[in-house]
Amino acid sequence: MEKQHENIVPTAGKEMNFWDLCVAICRAIGRGCVALWGVCARMIRLTYRYWWLVVTLVILAVAAACYHTRPKNIKYRVNATALINVASLQQFEQAFESLRTGKLLPPEAAINTYMRDKQAQRFDLFRVVDVHRDETPDYIDFKRKSTPKDTVAVQMHDRVCIQFVTPAYAVPMIPEIEKAILDVLNGNEALQASYETYLANLREEVAFNHRQSQKLDSLTSAYYYGAGMPLEVSGREGNNSVNFFGDRRVRLFLDKIYEQQKHTQLGDYRLQLATAPVVLENHFAVDPKPVMSRAKCIILFFLLGWIGACLLAQIIDKRKAIAEWLKQ
Repeated sequence: MEKQHENIVPTAGKEMNFWDLCVAICRAIGRGCVALWGVCARMIRLTYRYWWLVVTLVILAVAAACYHTRPKNIKYRVNATALINVASLQQFEQAFESLRTGKLLPPEAAINTYMRDKQAQRFDLFRVVDVHRDETPDYIDFKRKSTPKDTVAVQMHDRVCIQFVTPAYAVPMIPEIEKAILDVLNGNEALQASYETYLANLREEVAFNHRQSQKLDSLTSAYYYGAGMPLEVSGREGNNSVNFFGDRRVRLFLDKIYEQQKHTQLGDYRLQLATAPVVLENHFAVDPKPVMSRAKCIILFFLLGWIGACLLAQIIDKRKAIAEWLKQ
């Protein structure tokens, strides 16, 4: 019985708790730091032993950085907010993919010349956020922190920010590039078909808003409740508990009138701008902050030159071992 009981008792497996996991992570980080320090120490020793090689390559790297960031070659981001007059923003994004990837563009499109000469490159889209939900753009989400499901930072469905990168010498050509971009987008057949449907619906919406405004405006007159009523009546209690006064002002219904007037003005503004599937609310503007400044480029090239020089010095230092390995 004792032997049978010993066979029945299972052996407990060794499990890792949270403390053991933290210890293992700290040890891994420590080993990584020690290894990194070893690499840095080795690079410092190679720099001291082969200083002539390191200095030469670093100087060449810094010179290349200065040449790469000469004033005419510095690149800037160019942004513009576009009003999308189509039924769906996803349709516009699909049409914009031709500019982003440089594929499926018409051969006769003028934008091909600017993209081939790298005067317009790295096209991208950013959502416009309406925080107060008043159909007014508040800021552009360049960091892409907002999502379509976000209830605070609401993405607008009819506006988007278009961005591309251009060198400094091509800044005077931005108006021509803008026209070429709009020609490509507005010439898309899918966007054209969607634009026709959107424009018809927008006209009906504007007409409906004007009818509603006229109905609400008629409530400000005493003649709405009966013809021939004298204007010098000091006050009257109308339907829906609305008070009318001799100066023809509505005391309790003004908020509704102002709200409808705002919708009417917004619809008129959208109809006025709906002249094409894609319309720019403002022309392309250059971001004064360059994509890669001279200081950042020099630091980056300096590190690359130093690392490359240390690798070359390591090869020279181990040339005999490498030669013996190759002979095997």
